[in-house]
Amino acid sequence: MSEALIIPAISRLEAIRVDIARALRDANRDASSVNLIAVSKTFDAAAITPVLEVGQRIFGENRVQEAAIKWPTLCEQFNGVELHLIGPLQSNKTAEAVDLFDCIHTVDREKIAASLGAEIAKQGKRIKLFIQVNTGAEPQKAGILSQDADSFIARCRDVHGLTISGLMCIPPVEDNPSPHFALLGKIAERNGLNELSMGMSADFEQAIRLGATYVRVGSALFGGR
Repeated sequence: MSEALIIPAISRLEAIRVDIARALRDANRDASSVNLIAVSKTFDAAAITPVLEVGQRIFGENRVQEAAIKWPTLCEQFNGVELHLIGPLQSNKTAEAVDLFDCIHTVDREKIAASLGAEIAKQGKRIKLFIQVNTGAEPQKAGILSQDADSFIARCRDVHGLTISGLMCIPPVEDNPSPHFALLGKIAERNGLNELSMGMSADFEQAIRLGATYVRVGSALFGGR
């Protein structure tokens, strides 16, 4: 990869880290309370390597198949990589997802919860799980409706034996994201969940001010797809 392409990625990462630090200060939050997920979906190993070389270790992928092609080799080259599945999970990919990923952000229906429960027990692997909440009630978007979240969280725990770490949302593009982030925080609080995966390239600073513990940044880091 040419130096001209490497430098912008590194510069963008530094700028994002500065923005995260500022948002944390504004919210009077601890500097270590937010994790940056570098969303590397559709980018190849050559584009990801410079970001790994300067210390970024948490990455997000949308598809199990794509991650399985590029990440095993990268994980051999760089220690401490943490992979997060931030796209929809198909039940026939559950075994591969549990094996490959450290965190799944898109637990969104009963069939997936049951499949994950069985596969996690089978593999004996500890994996962080987030329930995706469709805060905007968008019919084309995955996720549990806000009014159904409490009962679904309970079923994940009590029926499927899952340890749920937190909640994830993707607000409607045309909406102010802050009310959606605030709603997610309220659902998490009443269910005893401490982790919030919310905020992307355009709104991660707002998400941090409203309690995000993971922000998912792709285009602001790697550029347009």
